[in-house]
Amino acid sequence: MVFFLMILAGTAAATVLGVLRVPTMGDWRGRMRWGLAGALAFAGVDHLMTPDRYTRMIEPFLPFPEAIVLVTGLLEIAGALGLLIPRTRRLAAVLLAVYFVAVLPANVSNIVNGIRFEGLPTGDWYYWLRLVFQVPIIAWTLYVGGIWPRREASRVSRA
Repeated sequence: MVFFLMILAGTAAATVLGVLRVPTMGDWRGRMRWGLAGALAFAGVDHLMTPDRYTRMIEPFLPFPEAIVLVTGLLEIAGALGLLIPRTRRLAAVLLAVYFVAVLPANVSNIVNGIRFEGLPTGDWYYWLRLVFQVPIIAWTLYVGGIWPRREASRVSRA
């Protein structure tokens, strides 16, 4: 849920910059893209800087939890960059949506195993709500990548 709030904050900042006529902010989809990219970059760097926070989420049967956390952090940073490059935007959005589905087991593990994070609420309600927020994050990702819904201008007329 904090990640979703980071996306919203980044989008708000991009909107302010758009009002100030910063040209790269573009339309709403572009501002939302910057918000998601900023949240991903922040989360990716956090994975690299504080890996111990995330290794607790890795199921015990998976080998090399530190390497998994490192790779996921790098994937988040790469996904953020990929969203900002027009040529790679669609691919990045699809791969990030797959990534967000792939990390669902870690979020479920938090709930089942009672894993709690410093600075976040300790109640189960927060972790269930966090799990629910994966759905709008995936939808947001597909939207800013131009995957869903398809823009009218990109549809081919068969008249």
